[in-house]
Amino acid sequence: MYQRMGQAAYKANLDNTIKLLGYLDDPQHAFKSVHVAGTNGKGSSSHMLASVFQEAGYKVGLYTSPHLKDFRERIMINGKMIPKRKVSSFVKHNMPFFELNQLSFFEMTVGLAFDYFKSEKIDIAIIEVGLGGRLDSTNVIMPEVSVITNIGLDHTRFLGDSLSQIASEKGGIIKPGVPVVIGETQPETAPVFSAIAKRNKSQIIYAQDKKTEDYNSDLKGAYQKMNKKTVLVTLEVMRTKGWNLPEKAVVTGLKNVIKNTGLQGRWQELNQEPKVICDTAHNREGLQLVMEQLKSEKFKNLHIVLGAVDDKDLSSVLSLFPKEATYYFCRPDVPRGMDVQWLCKVSSEFGLEGEVYLSVMTAYKNALRQADKNDLIFVGGSTFVVAEVL
Repeated sequence: MYQRMGQAAYKANLDNTIKLLGYLDDPQHAFKSVHVAGTNGKGSSSHMLASVFQEAGYKVGLYTSPHLKDFRERIMINGKMIPKRKVSSFVKHNMPFFELNQLSFFEMTVGLAFDYFKSEKIDIAIIEVGLGGRLDSTNVIMPEVSVITNIGLDHTRFLGDSLSQIASEKGGIIKPGVPVVIGETQPETAPVFSAIAKRNKSQIIYAQDKKTEDYNSDLKGAYQKMNKKTVLVTLEVMRTKGWNLPEKAVVTGLKNVIKNTGLQGRWQELNQEPKVICDTAHNREGLQLVMEQLKSEKFKNLHIVLGAVDDKDLSSVLSLFPKEATYYFCRPDVPRGMDVQWLCKVSSEFGLEGEVYLSVMTAYKNALRQADKNDLIFVGGSTFVVAEVL
């Protein structure tokens, strides 16, 4: 599976997904949807949208990835994870088809999610893209609106090594006649989106150019400001399509994202004395924003529990981390976890010094032991490091 193994588990076409959904009687046609892609912020934006629709009284399916603690986090209805028996019976019932067609983890999960949403007769599904857009297993839906949060250099071995190439892949979720909301653009990405939208006769709306209210949210990262803007513009588009989304639902929905959807790992405070913050940001663009916010925190000493996966371009991210910190290097417990000695060696070349630990939890416990109550501990570098601490 891609989450644990990386490239070996990735399939770059939709053939199997289309075949599986046909076998399941095309459940993707049974519900309305919003499709969300982007390099950073697509998970937070998806959860915000789901929370607002819930507060407006709709029955809302939410499909996201990766999960942090439980596979079932990926498939939710109104904040409740898919029941275990639904997962096991789906796999048991369809196992011969899976094996015959050698379906990937992503493909099976999309089939399970869409089948479950259809059987539960949801009003709307918020569907987050897994990887890229054009060839992602989720790209078989005809949504009410497509959303692309932003573009950064991540997963370059799959999506291309330039912003325009990656924008072209993410822009693959733009459908004929379906409006698309773009969160943020750069000079390299705006023309790409514009050309794809024009080709599809799709209305294109740039959220960064719109004036919106600054609503409170329980998602505390400063980087959520742009995600909120993108979500608010998307909600406006949905209103024009007849969805009843009163102001009260927007206010309450954004204020209760964590409560309504269970989202974790976004600038999440785990402890107060010493203060512990974790964040799943793991690419240059995401970590840049997180490190900026870290600078605004008040603390005596800084401790950083850091791990990565082996397909990470370390040189693009380590330069962002502060030198004035004690590092606790660790390897997340997944097959693609980066060798901790290598991480420590490369980090020292960037002036980041610390000790090597055999596991994430050993690293974290040592940080807690060594930190003063006025210190700050940051846990991150990889989704999997955060998942283990949670």
